[in-house]
This record gives sequence, structure tokens and C-alpha cells, in this order.
Amino acid sequence: MLSAVPIVVRVISDLIAWVGIGVRQRKSLQAEVLFLRRQLALYVERGVKPRRIDAATRVSLALLSRLFEWRSALVVVRPGTVVRWHRAGFRLFWRWRSRPGRPPIPLELRRLIRQMAKENPLWGQERIANELWLKLGLQVSPRTVGKYFPKPPTGRPRGDQAWSTFLKNHAQVIVACDFFVAVTSTFRLLYVFVVMEHGSRRLIHCNVTAHPTALWTRQQLREALGYETAYRYLIHDRDSIFSVELDASVGNFGLRVLKIPPRSPMANGICERLIGPSVENAWIGSFHYRKPICGFY
Repeated sequence: MLSAVPIVVRVISDLIAWVGIGVRQRKSLQAEVLFLRRQLALYVERGVKPRRIDAATRVSLALLSRLFEWRSALVVVRPGTVVRWHRAGFRLFWRWRSRPGRPPIPLELRRLIRQMAKENPLWGQERIANELWLKLGLQVSPRTVGKYFPKPPTGRPRGDQAWSTFLKNHAQVIVACDFFVAVTSTFRLLYVFVVMEHGSRRLIHCNVTAHPTALWTRQQLREALGYETAYRYLIHDRDSIFSVELDASVGNFGLRVLKIPPRSPMANGICERLIGPSVENAWIGSFHYRKPICGFY
């Protein structure tokens, strides 16, 4: 990247010289211009090869060319080159004006965010952003707050578990459930509900309905899990059929409901692996459809 210091120095010096020219007499300026033109003509006649123009000279010539008709006075480069300099300066200016990302917050606010995070280790990004807004009137995005969080020291374990680590550590007490769609030979749409153990990958419950509801789903979970169970966690997606009342009834069984993030089917990868082959291979007749598809497993 070119240094901006010599360019700025050159532009300032040219500006001072231009101000000095403004107080001179017109005859003196005309004589100087003619004197310089004669020397430039001699330079062209001898065919001396000019050296490469540096960045500071390009900026100076591009700025000075805006003050007069420069095409007739240009010798060292072609007119198209000066036009290209103008376009490059225009692109550089708008690239500077259109810098991506949010503008940086003041340094004092950054220090305050780091201080609040150190003094309150249990506060997250949302809490600190809310405290700044309610008590100081500073509206800062939680993502911006997280950007200036103090980084944890290297070589130490994280304070929380990754999702894959959690599934591995509690595989024997996790059950997962999900719906998938099947089409009969008469083009009737059926919804298949499956419940399976996470540790053994064993299918513990399966049922089919044409009109799934939260009440029907809750009854299926009652049949699958019962009231005396060794499971502790139930994983399902964020479909609207898994209502608040359904999750509350599952909590009465002694299970904790874990909802996967939106649009993240691989967080419930056990059920997804079961659903994939079943959708591709299962064929359901128009009658007695529950036994073929659930007996397939």
C-alpha cells in the first residue's frame, strides 16, 4: 500500500504555491508560463525518456487539471491516462465513504464494556447491552458488545459444552422425536411420528396420522415415555405442533425439553438419519398403513 504522507505533503506544497501565484501580477504569470512552455518544447524535441510518475505527482496533476483546460498543455502522458487517474480517485473516494461494517464505538465505551464483562462474568451480551441502554442511555447492539468482550486465555477449557460434546456425554438419557411425511398409493398425505433413543439408535415408538395435532403428539409421547422412565432430555425441532402445553406435559414426566436452533436439522441428526431412508424406501398402501411403515424398523 502506498504511503499517504508524501502525497499529502506534495498536495499541501502545491496548494501553498497556488496561493502564492494568486498574488502575483498577470504579466509575470504569462511570462513564466511562456518560459516553461519553451523549455518543455525543447524537452519534447530531444526525446528524453521521462521517469515513471510517482503517486504524489499523479494526485497533484489530477487536482490541477480541474482548474483549466489541461489537454492542450499535457505532454508527459496521454490524456486517457489523466482521465484514468480521475476515475481511480473517484473510486478510491467512494470506497472510503462506503466502508463495510458498523462504525467503531468510542474508546471509553469499549473500556466500559470490558470492565462490565470482567466484573460480572455471568452477564452475557444481551444483559450488558440492556444495562447500557437502561442506565446510561447508550444504544449498542449485543453483537457489538460481544465484539469487545475480553478474550478468554488460551489453553483453558471453555466454560460451556459444545452441542456434540453434550450429546456424547448424555447419549444414554436422551430421546429424540420428529415428524416426516409419507405419500400413499392413492396420493394421500400422511404424517409419521417417530421417537428413538439417542444412545442405542433404537426406535421406541412410531405412529401415523393424517391430521397431526399437539394433543395427538402429546398422547404419543405419553405412550412412548410413560411415567417411569430413565430418560432426562427430549430433543425436537421448533415446529408449531410442539406447543408450550406439550412441553409442559413432557416436563411432568421428569424430562427437560431441548429445542434445536432454527433451520439446523443436523442438531437432531439421529432422527434425520432415520427419516432419510424411510422417505426414500417406504411405500404405504391406502389401507392398514400403520403396520407396514412402523414394522419396517
